Amino acid sequence: MIWLTWRQFRVRAVTATAALAAFAVLLGATGPHLVSLYDASGLNGCQGASNCQHLADNFLQQLYGSYGVLYSLAVAAILLAPAIIGLFWGAPLIAAELETGTTALAWNQSITRTRWLTIKLAITGLSAMTVTEALSLMQAWWAAPIGRAVGYGGNDGTVALGRWNAFVFASHGITPLGYAAFAFTLGVTAGALIRRTTSAMAVTVAIFAFVQIAMPLWIRPHLFPPSHTVVSVTSLQRISMSQRGGRFGYDKFTIEALSLPGQPGAWPIASGAVNPAGQPVGLAPAACSTQAIMVSPSFLTCLASHGIREAITYQPASRYWVIQWIETGGFLAVALALVGYCYRLLARRQA
Repeated sequence: MIWLTWRQFRVRAVTATAALAAFAVLLGATGPHLVSLYDASGLNGCQGASNCQHLADNFLQQLYGSYGVLYSLAVAAILLAPAIIGLFWGAPLIAAELETGTTALAWNQSITRTRWLTIKLAITGLSAMTVTEALSLMQAWWAAPIGRAVGYGGNDGTVALGRWNAFVFASHGITPLGYAAFAFTLGVTAGALIRRTTSAMAVTVAIFAFVQIAMPLWIRPHLFPPSHTVVSVTSLQRISMSQRGGRFGYDKFTIEALSLPGQPGAWPIASGAVNPAGQPVGLAPAACSTQAIMVSPSFLTCLASHGIREAITYQPASRYWVIQWIETGGFLAVALALVGYCYRLLARRQA
């Protein structure tokens, strides 16, 4: 049974191995030059937060163009790998056998349904997790200089994405293992239920796409209870601010904190301006609402002088690996539940 499963899977295995080899060659060929650019940037052993951030920005600016494209393509490949595995490895695993009727022969031999499914899931599923994590580890090795520059506060360039970024978080660490296991078992379960490969593939990609959208928006921020703080608006180093006309003139504003003062690497989940009583505020005091002030750096100083501060909900940097483990463990648990359901489904189904 193991030899038969390998013969059925070998074309996909060879294709995956070739893709990994091409990925490794591409990153291996460009990685040394990326390291040399980092060494020449002066970031090694730099002193002073502002000086390090300036050097980091200069380094990241050099990566516009080919390096930025390669970084984006590598992250996209890791994110898409589980979906592709679920489509072409998971969905046909049972559905194709049921469509062609080969199960009628396989299940009437000495091989039980449980053993048949166990061998297929073990060989294909472990291969899926290995391929996805290998892609992630290779990209992490290649992008290590970029990560260090972002850690110094660099935020200039197409690759200046922090590790909490939705795309980066899902493609680094151990989360690719969870995504690969979930996508694969999702495809297997869809195939066992629907019994048509094409339909199972459509259902797999739809559900997996929804999960990839829902996780960073609604689930991941609350996998661990977030922390809260209130800081001065003048202490904010990176913000997204909009100002617009209101009922009484040019006086409406919103401030979103993109980083947390004094806590590098923290993940701001939500933020907004509050008045001295702690209530949300979006209307500037009359003294700060003139157009001349609102479009100048003194606007934040004016707000601070009237007691307006920024309330921030965030995850500390120390919780990065905690949330990685929780998210990965959750996906692995769902994958095991789907596997158990497939065993039960096949046990009750007539060949």
